[in-house]
Parts: sequence; C-alpha cells; structure tokens
Amino acid sequence: MKETGKLVYSVHVVEFTAMATEYCKYAEHASELKGSELLNIMQRFLPLLYHKAAMLPHTEPFFEDGNEKFVTEQDWNNIHEKFKTAFGSANDYLELLDDPASGDEGTIAAEIAEDLSDVYQDMKNFVLLYQTGTEEVMNDAIWECRLNFENYWGVRLLNSLRAIHRFLVSGKETDEPGEEVRNEEEKNHTDWFISKRQREFRGGNEN
Repeated sequence: MKETGKLVYSVHVVEFTAMATEYCKYAEHASELKGSELLNIMQRFLPLLYHKAAMLPHTEPFFEDGNEKFVTEQDWNNIHEKFKTAFGSANDYLELLDDPASGDEGTIAAEIAEDLSDVYQDMKNFVLLYQTGTEEVMNDAIWECRLNFENYWGVRLLNSLRAIHRFLVSGKETDEPGEEVRNEEEKNHTDWFISKRQREFRGGNEN
C-alpha cells in the first residue's frame, strides 16, 4: 500500500493528471473558441500531453473487473460535435496506414474531431477515477490509461497532430462557425494552461 501511494502521487503521474484535466477543459469548451485558435492550442498542447503520457509509470491492476467508465456515448457525441464545428474545413484528413505487421497500407478518411474525442474519453475517465482519492482505483486508472495510450489513443493523438500541422502550415483558413453558436459574453481563458505558460514565457524573456 505504501509503494502504491508513492506511485500514484509521483511527479510524472501528478503532471500527467494536470495535463489531462486541462485537455478535458479545452474539449468541453471547444465551442467557445474559434477554429484557428483551437487548432493553434492543440498544436502546442498535444505534444506535451503525449510526452507526459509516455512518462507514466508501468503498474499492475488491483481489480479484475475493470475500471468504472464515466463518459457515455452521448458525452462523446457532444464533444465530437463541439470539435467538429470548431475545426470546420480543417476537420477532415486522410490517415496514412503504414503498419506492415497488420498488412494495413494506403489511406482512409479520418477526422481530427473523432481522434480528439477518443482522447477525451480516456482523459476524462482517467481524471474522474484519479480524483476518487482511493489509491487502488488511482493505480488501476494509471494502468489502464498507460495501456490505452500504447495501444490506441497515443496513435490517434499523433494522427490528429499531423493533420493539424499540415493544415496550419498550408495557410488555409477554417470556416468559422457563426457567432450565434458562441456565448454572448466572451469567455475568459487566461487561467488555462497554454495562457499561463505563455505569460510565464513572456515574463522570463523580460528579465
């Protein structure tokens, strides 16, 4: 139990949890951001999330029944719609299939919104399990998140990042959703992760 406590509160886990929480915040408020703004945020944020996930410790599960799932199909659909609306013309891309081991080759139609909604599903489930404060549950949340990262959502994240990169460097513009889908009052995002890091960076350069 003591060793489990050390693991679930280790620096890498705490840092990843903070990143996962921020990612969920961006996903849940995607409809309040312009498509170009959200694309730029994701271009900076996704590599950090991937890095922190890769640093998660390897562990073994306590329970055999699997972790509780909080994100419903409707939740996923809501996030997907927010992403899809925000990304507009940037959303669709061709995914490169290059896995010789499975025989998958060529390209298929894909969506940034779908990729990032899948990432959200794992991040939200992880965060809510971690917030229980029960070390065995937290341990199993880490175990499952690491497993899914290696086998599923890590690749989805990289695919979406590749598509975002290509769109942004192309100089194309997203077709922005109308103002009627936004809140009347502008949301204050100054406390969000990227904004805080930008302020820290600017402050450091002024010294």
